[in-house]
Amino acid sequence: MTVLFLFTIVIIVLVIGIVFASYIIVPQQSVFIIERFGKFNTQCEAGLHFKIPVVDQCAGLVSLRLMQLDIKVETKTLDDVFVDITTSVQYRVLPHKIFDAFYTLDDPEKQIKAFVFDVVRSRVPKIKLDDVFSTKDDIALSVRDELKEVMNNFGYDITQTLVTDIMPDAKVKAAMNEINEAQRLRIAANERGEAEKILKVKQAEAEAESKALHGKGISWQRKAIMDGLKDSLCDFQAQIPGADHDAIMHLILMTQYFDTLKEMGVGGKMNTIMVPYSPGSVSDIGQQLKEAMVFGKNLPNMDGTNSTPGQKASKVEGPGFF
Repeated sequence: MTVLFLFTIVIIVLVIGIVFASYIIVPQQSVFIIERFGKFNTQCEAGLHFKIPVVDQCAGLVSLRLMQLDIKVETKTLDDVFVDITTSVQYRVLPHKIFDAFYTLDDPEKQIKAFVFDVVRSRVPKIKLDDVFSTKDDIALSVRDELKEVMNNFGYDITQTLVTDIMPDAKVKAAMNEINEAQRLRIAANERGEAEKILKVKQAEAEAESKALHGKGISWQRKAIMDGLKDSLCDFQAQIPGADHDAIMHLILMTQYFDTLKEMGVGGKMNTIMVPYSPGSVSDIGQQLKEAMVFGKNLPNMDGTNSTPGQKASKVEGPGFF
């Protein structure tokens, strides 16, 4: 009874084991390789599949997903600078070449690395360091074309290759940064100099225009004074017939002299040093002005003719007169 019970237990365990060993559940985007007595028998795609226990064995799993392999290559540029270039290769197994992908290559990643090393080390030494950064897309395209042609024969499709990092030696990188900084500082200095030049030119133009306007104002002021003196002389002669020019000019000078003293006295905040003088010195000033007018009468006009003695005082100009 005990032997029969044990035999039943063994049979049940064997049946359960055979049942569990007779089916396969394949995950999505995967393929199981089934071998029968060590020889390829079939491939099972995603879903539930059955096999003969003991006779059929699962040799391996092939993933149909897109995979990425990052490869770091150390190489030298045309100007003898060592640089590390990181290349990312995106690849997948071709669905209709699963047999070749599983049985042809023992280590596909190692094979891809070998081709990437060969392409990068044959192309980068022909390019200068500064051009490596601008031609990285060309390098990636060369790697993809080379790998695509070879790996297709082994059941792999190279979808994309990217040069993700270019890292020169630390000292070379620091030197490049210094060169870039010096260039930017030089450009900034030139721009700063141009800005200062523009400011100085504009300032000079403003000063020139200011001086021109100031001179024009002085000219207008003097002309207004002369017109005023002329009007005063005419009015004085009209009111007092027979008055000569010298007496009238002397009176006008005395009036202006006292007006000036009055204005100086009204401005209480003015710091003025008065030099000792006497009112009689005004006569000396008047005498000097009369001599200047006489000298001016004797000067030739712009047309080369001498001034006539009867010419009006407002028409006469001489050195020291206003």
